[in-house]
This record gives sequence, structure tokens and C-alpha cells, in this order.
Amino acid sequence: MKLGEILVRQGLLSQSQLEHCIIVQSSTSQKLGELLVGHGLIDYRALEQALAEQN
Repeated sequence: MKLGEILVRQGLLSQSQLEHCIIVQSSTSQKLGELLVGHGLIDYRALEQALAEQN
């Protein structure tokens, strides 16, 4: 499962927030997790938990 899908399923992001960040990501070299944390949408702990679940 993709990182964004995990975060939406966990209720940490809305689908529209994810879609917006994916658009922004396409014009940067940032990874999605870095972008989400940088914009204050999730914290590092949530990112780490979602990445652990992804693996």
C-alpha cells in the first residue's frame, strides 16, 4: 500500500490533501513524507508509523 493511502486510511490526511500534495510533489524533488511533514500536515511520528506499516 502506498504511503498516502495509509495516511488517508488512518484519518491523518484527507483525500484532497493527499491529491494536492502529490501535485506539489511532482514539481519538486521532495519525497511525499518530507513534503507532508514540511507543510505541517503530519508529524514525524505519524510518518514513521506509516512507513513501518508500509514495509
